[in-house]
Amino acid sequence: MPKRAFSPREVLAKTYRTLPWDGEWAEVFGLPTVNETWLIHGQSGSGKSSFVMQLARKLTEYGTVLFMSYEEGVGQSFQKRIARFKMNEVQGRFRIATSDTIEELTARLRCKKSPRFVIIDSFQAAGWEYPETESLIKSFPRKCFIFISQEHKGQPMGKAAVRLKFFAGVKVRVSGYKAYCQGRFIPAPGVYYPVWTEGILKTTNNPG
Repeated sequence: MPKRAFSPREVLAKTYRTLPWDGEWAEVFGLPTVNETWLIHGQSGSGKSSFVMQLARKLTEYGTVLFMSYEEGVGQSFQKRIARFKMNEVQGRFRIATSDTIEELTARLRCKKSPRFVIIDSFQAAGWEYPETESLIKSFPRKCFIFISQEHKGQPMGKAAVRLKFFAGVKVRVSGYKAYCQGRFIPAPGVYYPVWTEGILKTTNNPG
């Protein structure tokens, strides 16, 4: 049997639940659906980790966030970031895990009251292949998966990460403490989220 084809009327009649944020978040990232897949990449020292923590804090306003800290664990640098962005203030909606296999994460997400938002930092450190990653995403269509990727020559590192970038609806590149949206929900080209204003000024004043 052939798969169902939708009419334009059916497509237009569909409704979607979007992130209800406003201000600079909406200005830069638009209003993506709450279950959209994200891919965030950037070079080391670009402000990527700080942006991800700021995003995590913002998302706790809309549901519980699970931060899979594969790359840093709960080491000192991660601890300092937790303190800098006062994540203890939202600890009821923010949890950290460090070593789940993809099967263990799947089991965790099948539990009642499991997190709505799942941050994977980083995709390379997790060591997953693309097919199993896509299967995980499709197994939980109501959840939002946010993948953090290492970078090589301005693109996510590795073929699997590049494929994941094409799959993701929200694509973000962090460079010079600025987070640029490159995804399907981009409101306007060239706008960016300021991760660290002082750092932006220093980078601008010292281009070398």
